[in-house]
Amino acid sequence: MKKIIFILFLSFIFLNFTEEKTTSEKPKLVIGIVVDQMRYDYLTRYYHRFGNDGFKRLLNEGFSVENAHFNYIPTYTAVGHTSIYTGTTPDHHGIIGNNWYDKFLKKSIYCVDDFNYTSVGTESDYGQKSPYRLATTTVTDQLLLAQNMRGKSIGIALKDRSAILPVGHTATAAYWYEGKDKGHFITSSFYRNDLPTWVTDFNKLQKADYYTSKLWNTLYDIKTYTNSTADNSIFEGVFTGEKLPVFPHDIPNLKKENGNLSIISETPFGNSLTLDFAKAAIIGENLGRGKDTDFLAISFSSTDYVGHKYGVDAVETEDTYLRLDRDLAELFRFLDEKVGKGKYTIFLTADHGAIRVPAYLDSLKIPAKYFNTRKFKNFLDSVSTKHFKSTELVENFSNYQLFLDKEKISTLGFKLDEVAEIFADELVNFETINKAVTAKTLQKTNFTKGILNVLQNGYNQKLSGDVLLIPNPGTISGKRTGTTHGSGFSYDTHVPIIFYGNGIKKGTTKKRYEITDIAPTIANLLKIEAPNSTTGKIIEEVFK
Repeated sequence: MKKIIFILFLSFIFLNFTEEKTTSEKPKLVIGIVVDQMRYDYLTRYYHRFGNDGFKRLLNEGFSVENAHFNYIPTYTAVGHTSIYTGTTPDHHGIIGNNWYDKFLKKSIYCVDDFNYTSVGTESDYGQKSPYRLATTTVTDQLLLAQNMRGKSIGIALKDRSAILPVGHTATAAYWYEGKDKGHFITSSFYRNDLPTWVTDFNKLQKADYYTSKLWNTLYDIKTYTNSTADNSIFEGVFTGEKLPVFPHDIPNLKKENGNLSIISETPFGNSLTLDFAKAAIIGENLGRGKDTDFLAISFSSTDYVGHKYGVDAVETEDTYLRLDRDLAELFRFLDEKVGKGKYTIFLTADHGAIRVPAYLDSLKIPAKYFNTRKFKNFLDSVSTKHFKSTELVENFSNYQLFLDKEKISTLGFKLDEVAEIFADELVNFETINKAVTAKTLQKTNFTKGILNVLQNGYNQKLSGDVLLIPNPGTISGKRTGTTHGSGFSYDTHVPIIFYGNGIKKGTTKKRYEITDIAPTIANLLKIEAPNSTTGKIIEEVFK
């Protein structure tokens, strides 16, 4: 009897040792998934509509951070993707917008434009891109550095910035979509001088033509879309050539007036195309099959395009997420087959949220306004004339920042700090402005909480403006249909963070975490150094 018990004891020890050894092995592949413009409440709002193998698989078998927020302003796509993968905020990583005014070049620049490189896979200039404006490393950079540049790191998205910035400076490649009459994926000579065979072969399949050759109708009976407002809403946009924002959307006949193959971005089929390309990359690059860990960064961008056009509450938005759920289920099935269940780790998050259409909120008597750029310019000129007898002191106004003309101010005999302070004191009185602070205030004061802390995290002393403004909650500039984002309020900052797979336990947390916590958490999982300017913390709760 004692012998049997001893044998059982040894078996127990062996099984536990084997399990511990298996779970302690690094994943062969890490997949970072960013769903562009995904509010956290889409998970709960559509939960009962999802299948069991997409979002629900992550939620039920992975670890969900339910109170995760962006901790800076502005909440734009380029800034979001960068902050996720660098583990820090714009004050460190230097990507302060999608576009911003460059006070050295005296012009507006785009975050990933780089004319030192040539396009690969196209004759247009759409491939002249690189991450050179990114001032820090990413977790993907750190992985390759830790492996002495072994392993692969690949970024994929419809948007160039969403493919480029996550995989940093050392990437094997980044691929993005060129629409119009092309309908294929391209890259930059920053990464390589030709397209690999698998990309060329994929482009020859002309999948964008296939997806845009059919109607966009609802996945299910439209009467079941009770999470959304009525299909025909005055608060939704339309495609050029459409009279009403209603299903079905005749994509084949709308293509000509809507950028031809570019139209796919504004439909859920753009996500399906991205999935197809990601699967081709996994096979073509043998990701997850080598001795070292590979990294695949995927951004699903169509959710953002659809959201901008139709808004948070539209049937189109709900249908896009139901279809994305199916695409995710197919991705996970594919990973199980090609990489092996238990051999990969996933995190899923978003680059920002979105506001409900202010016109819709206003119709419900909820405070919501539109920032009137023309009125603001007149108000700004009146302030400038009143105090300085000139309207030439402001060099640029963009992203709710004033860039002052330092030479003009000096010529007129004024001091920069005093001018900035007067503008801040006066502009806060504009009807849709909530706060106004000077760059000097952000340099000298440490705001530890609240909206000014969020603004401070987004302020880059070298790149940002001289006076920074925060609109009222519920305020945007733009159209009275669809939606947008960019603020530091919860509708823009609260997003999902879900971890799943190798090394991750099942569970949830309601503690507040920040988007900058993802990169150091993944770095800790991989047992590598975190990105070089990380300010986030490790989410210890996610680990087994």
